[in-house]
Amino acid sequence: MKILFLSQRVPYPPNRGDKITTWRLVDRMRREHEVRCVCFAHDEADRKAAADLVAMGISTTTVAYHDTYKKISSLPLLLTRTPLTLGVYGSAELQRLVDEHCQWADMAYAYSSSMGAFLEPHDELPRVMHLGELDSDKWRQYSERSKFPMSWIYAREWSTMLEFERRMAYSFTENVLCTPLEQRVFDEQIPGATSTVLRNGVDLEAFHPAPEKREEGQLVFTGVMNYYPNVDGCVWFAKEILPAVRERFPEARFTIIGSHPSPSILALSRVKGIEVTGFVDSVTDRVQRGAVAVAPLRVARGIQNKVLEAMACGLPVVGSTLATQGVEGQAGRDFLVADDATAFADAVCSLLQQPERAQSLGAQARAFVEEHYNWNLVFKHLDTIIAKCAAAQR
Repeated sequence: MKILFLSQRVPYPPNRGDKITTWRLVDRMRREHEVRCVCFAHDEADRKAAADLVAMGISTTTVAYHDTYKKISSLPLLLTRTPLTLGVYGSAELQRLVDEHCQWADMAYAYSSSMGAFLEPHDELPRVMHLGELDSDKWRQYSERSKFPMSWIYAREWSTMLEFERRMAYSFTENVLCTPLEQRVFDEQIPGATSTVLRNGVDLEAFHPAPEKREEGQLVFTGVMNYYPNVDGCVWFAKEILPAVRERFPEARFTIIGSHPSPSILALSRVKGIEVTGFVDSVTDRVQRGAVAVAPLRVARGIQNKVLEAMACGLPVVGSTLATQGVEGQAGRDFLVADDATAFADAVCSLLQQPERAQSLGAQARAFVEEHYNWNLVFKHLDTIIAKCAAAQR
């Protein structure tokens, strides 16, 4: 099959949540098919990554993306029923490239609904829309946690994106969700549209236990640190949970690992017991130093790679219901779950106080991801999705 692959960012290297999945998708597809990537390049690193893909034999064409300009230029859409997202990720140049490559392709695969929009004119092709998360439901969560006027903007985005997702979903050959929970929400919101689940996986060789690196009292969090759910979760943990933990365990330290820390995250580095790393060469190394991984997310959908990676490293994880529900493990066996500050602090302290329990929970976490989140196992279903498109193409 000749597959056109669309993504918001260059699908390489696998150093952040969306790129981990998009790279794995492209890498799996190229084993048996011819793949061309069309995507936005956000910076020089993206442009270099595109060149790296080309050097691997994967045709990759990019369009420069300017975040601030796109956000400002999309504001007039507030007077319409068009989602701001489609303005932020709209591009006449990228549409032209997609139109051109669709003449070559046997099928098209869009990672996110905003990239699926570029395929709307091409109903002659079998098309897949891969929803890494349900954008409409994400905006609903944002609206419920924000104050006016942002609550109104987010609520508007929720309703307009849902209208858009419905229109797109009914016309695509397949709609891919990353968890059964996401699929249930999708089926409730868009009844009758075809849907299937394709889980994320975790690199079990890159993320592996290294108990010799573990540092007593080290609490770790990973993620892109200008992304609202990550910022909100870390600020909440630092202000509401960590003080209670350090009251009982003064040696406890909270390390926030990830690129592009926002001003509110950088400000946390001035708090005793908190380190903000910014970009690191090896996320694995920093995670492996942890005694406990925390995922205090109050806004979340889909599978959290940060949880899978910590579990793969054999760390015990304490996370919110929203952060852990996509993993489909069992609370108390594979990770601990807490949703209010007191319960979260108690759960962390229980693991710091009982290192043998922490070690046992971490070992079970590793066994769980080995059984359920091996990429080769996960992506067998991708072959089925491509075969469905091949049948539709004939």
